[in-house]
Amino acid sequence: MSQQPHAPGALPGRQSPAPADSVSGWEEPRPTALLVLADGTVIEGQGIGAVGEASGEVCFNTSMTGYQEILTDPSYAGQIVTFTFPHIGNVGANEEDVETVDVEKTSGVCGTVLGASITEPANWRATRPLDAWLKVRGIIGITGVDTRALTALIRDRGMPNAVIAHDPSGRFDLEALKARAAGLPSMEGLDLVPMVTRDANGQWTETVWKLGEGYGIGEAGRFHVVAIDFGIKRNILRLLTDAGCRVTVVPATATADQILALEPDGIFLSNGPGDPAATGEYAVPVIRELLDRKVPTFGICLGHQLMSLAIGAKTMKMHQGHHGANHPVRDNTTGKVEIVSMNHGFAVDPATLPRNAAQTHVSLFDGTNCGIELTDRPAFSVQYHPEASPGPRDSHYLFGRFVKLMEQRNAKGA
Repeated sequence: MSQQPHAPGALPGRQSPAPADSVSGWEEPRPTALLVLADGTVIEGQGIGAVGEASGEVCFNTSMTGYQEILTDPSYAGQIVTFTFPHIGNVGANEEDVETVDVEKTSGVCGTVLGASITEPANWRATRPLDAWLKVRGIIGITGVDTRALTALIRDRGMPNAVIAHDPSGRFDLEALKARAAGLPSMEGLDLVPMVTRDANGQWTETVWKLGEGYGIGEAGRFHVVAIDFGIKRNILRLLTDAGCRVTVVPATATADQILALEPDGIFLSNGPGDPAATGEYAVPVIRELLDRKVPTFGICLGHQLMSLAIGAKTMKMHQGHHGANHPVRDNTTGKVEIVSMNHGFAVDPATLPRNAAQTHVSLFDGTNCGIELTDRPAFSVQYHPEASPGPRDSHYLFGRFVKLMEQRNAKGA
């Protein structure tokens, strides 16, 4: 069943099964899931995954692969992900392709919107169908939606708040769902990091996946990196380990004194969800002090935004955000173009960058800022996800650049 988004206040289709077609005898199935937008638009479909209701901001993702990693990316906390690629679920799900550091922890994704129905898995690594995997993780989904129309709506009007509901009986309190959707707060001003950060310090030793071997265990690294967890992804930690780093992961609320007491050779600022200005209320003073101590620092996504705030720049809410694995970015330091993965709804305003921040990367889609490097301190950051490997390894050099900064600092005896 496929429905166009309908006018505000109108419920497409019927709340009870449609009459049988007089010729074929086919009966339209009762909708078992709804996506109710804040303006009253109602979209019908068939429910998958968990049963219940969830609310969040609706975005669209243009990736053709990696749906399991997307659905477990902590940066999607507070959001409902619409996939523009229709065949989601065709390779099933497994226990390895999970991006939350705690594989059993809910990722923060509120729900997912799909075009086609989920098929049986067709991949040797699959351990269960996507539907069953969604149930286990408590993620509500809706299929049979005209995702092209929904994507066009987001493109034209921006990312709306919505409630996604799944009830196998097809019985919904539509007015209550509309009221709930209309009353949801804007993503602006929301600090969602507490939903996804860790509670205590921990060590990371896992390396990247290899065919026939799976994930490995890293040897004691040359450099000690303290990674601040604003919603960090597992593959970032794996690539740090592969680059020769011994990694300690600390909560987002760790103080500068607590971090410096660990005697780090480098600081990593992770990705994460929500409004960077809200998280920055407590994170920016810590980052500013670490930068002033001239500890080599590398930031990704939210970490990039927080570093920018720490040096006096400003961030802004984007109209539709950047979510996908096909984004071209130019590295201004080399002139090369990388194909990268992105997942952000806020961006750094390049006009507010101070003189000691050089813009190193820029989006070739819309010219937005995608990276900076400080000229007076050993620190840099990017707005995209170099660990996600869509190119596939176009951006892995950034981890080597981070290691080089630590080598240079140690050589100076700092």
